[in-house]
Amino acid sequence: MANTLQSKKRIRRNDRRAVINRSRVSRIRTFVRKVEDAIEAGDKAAAEAALRDAQPEIMRGVTKGVLHKNTASRKVSRLSRRVSAMA
Repeated sequence: MANTLQSKKRIRRNDRRAVINRSRVSRIRTFVRKVEDAIEAGDKAAAEAALRDAQPEIMRGVTKGVLHKNTASRKVSRLSRRVSAMA
């Protein structure tokens, strides 16, 4: 259990940030899922549009500190490769 005032404040702050970060990660996952759904449906135009929407959202996750830079780059790369491989 936290004893000092600073450690108690840190716990409160971490709880607030966790809620914000959870919503950010959820938002990123939603955008990625839209791309994957369009790929599954075989709709290349929709997949490209969804990827254009997802890319800045993934990179915003990097600047906000919820994703590592290499993880985000890998996600974008794999999604774009799957979209471009569509017939």
